[in-house]
Amino acid sequence: MTIEYDGTDFYGWQKQPGGVRTVQGEIEAVLARVLQEPVKINGAGRTDSGVHARGQVANFRTGSPMSPCRLSCALNGLLPPSIRIRSVDEAPDTFHARFSALGREYRYVMTERPTAFGRYAGCCREAPDIDLLNRCSAELLGKHDFSVFSRDARDGRNAVCAVYSAVWGRGTERIVFRISANRFLRTMVRFLVSALLCAREGDISACLRSGVLPQGIVPADPSGLFLWRVHYP
Repeated sequence: MTIEYDGTDFYGWQKQPGGVRTVQGEIEAVLARVLQEPVKINGAGRTDSGVHARGQVANFRTGSPMSPCRLSCALNGLLPPSIRIRSVDEAPDTFHARFSALGREYRYVMTERPTAFGRYAGCCREAPDIDLLNRCSAELLGKHDFSVFSRDARDGRNAVCAVYSAVWGRGTERIVFRISANRFLRTMVRFLVSALLCAREGDISACLRSGVLPQGIVPADPSGLFLWRVHYP
């Protein structure tokens, strides 16, 4: 399944104990109703509370003979409007949404002034220097230990990520940061956005070497972050 969702009212993607509302939980509940069997889905990425997706991917197994097209229609008829199934396709038995992925692309959207659509964007106080942002972002390319940009101590055991691209651009009334990597740590993109917005050349490389963030750096608002695309062979 390829899925898009507005994460504003969800406590992240991953199903959790305690009855909190998650995207995975909503989809699994509806799948069980439609297929008349319990179903567990595997997501390509575990987006945090308030983070959105345009191209989340999930897989599951079922004994139902229902066609993918009919299943997609049935799901969208029962899911809340904030979750849409963009497509359903049969996959090889060896496919796994998370472990088969070659890379993921996230985008962070910002505005330079408050807007009525602020729930889908962060807001910067001053107009940023896009050229400077791109020079600082170039320091992210390649393989690095990104544990300094993660909130979860568990990531420290395997915190090496390979960043393929990291580019800022300015469009009509918005600024977009696009970053692609083989994997991402929890809150990594949001920490990177905040760090880059106040960085000078060399600062990001220094953070990666020292494992220390500048004082006062906190993750950027989740409202501007989108899991945009997952890449497969």
